[in-house]
Amino acid sequence: MKALVELQKKLCPDLIDVMQQRYLILQTIAHLQPIGRRSLAVNTNLSERHVRGELDLLHDQGLLSVSTKGMMITSNGQHLLDTLATYMRQITDLHVLEQALQDKLHIKKVIIVPGNSDQHNWVKQEMGKACVSFLKSELTKNETIAVTGGTTMEAIGEVMQPFERVNPLFVPARGGIGEKVENQANTIAAKMANKTNGEYRQLYVPDPLSESSYQIMIKEPSIVEIVQLIRKADIILHGIGDAITMAKRRKADEQVIHKLLEKEAVSEAFGYYFNENGDVVHKVRTIGIQLEDLASSKHVITIAGGTSKAQAIVSYFKQGKSDLLVTDEGAAKEILRGNTSL
Repeated sequence: MKALVELQKKLCPDLIDVMQQRYLILQTIAHLQPIGRRSLAVNTNLSERHVRGELDLLHDQGLLSVSTKGMMITSNGQHLLDTLATYMRQITDLHVLEQALQDKLHIKKVIIVPGNSDQHNWVKQEMGKACVSFLKSELTKNETIAVTGGTTMEAIGEVMQPFERVNPLFVPARGGIGEKVENQANTIAAKMANKTNGEYRQLYVPDPLSESSYQIMIKEPSIVEIVQLIRKADIILHGIGDAITMAKRRKADEQVIHKLLEKEAVSEAFGYYFNENGDVVHKVRTIGIQLEDLASSKHVITIAGGTSKAQAIVSYFKQGKSDLLVTDEGAAKEILRGNTSL
């Protein structure tokens, strides 16, 4: 396929451009349906006039349907998107970016999806689909999967699908009561279990905890049991957060915020805050997975994207253990431009 793509780029470069545009239009409709023409133009950064002509062609080909609610992709359109996915990765040179990012971050495997999740939320779902596809290829038995909270993980929950002959157990990687319900690890673990016909367990503790609360809760038999299960998870799915954003989201006091700024914290994962060199500059009291637990897990999958996350991703990979990074073009290109310290 690679040879064919290179020939097409030389002989029919205009055809490649047209294919990419039409693929983007169909992909955007699939994620935002039902969607109107004007909204589609905004989300694809194409003129409304240009979009109108492309929509007429795609409709005539039976790839989308139109109603008073807006445009929706047909089953033929979805099949075309799924079939073209690998080909489109080749013509957009995403495989080249993946190899470059693997080398730069010193990680075993990288999967990059098109787009920038800072600009379009549906890119998070594309990262989710890539993560689900990887899990389908790796899960061979009823293993335990620990998941963190956050908007990216919530998007993965939305696109999770049943695994063939496998019914995993989903657990929250850490406590999370206090955040938005839909972004809590408990909620996401339950959603993933329901989507895959699996099982789930819950961890009902705040995050972070005061020292006195922590000492009491870690002795509770019911909490001890679930924490042992969590810390021995076969697979860990987690995101990476911007340090200050995450601290504010978890309602850290001004003293902690000042410390993070003073120590130049860049990224956060599992309650650990890292500077640009990957050094831990602060840790919150949290019940669940600790950094040392990553070494014993079969697979650690990191999912993070968007140009704004580039520096945080680089920071985390100076220290954190991960077997796979699922990210997007926005983050990948920003990292490879050299605008982040490595």
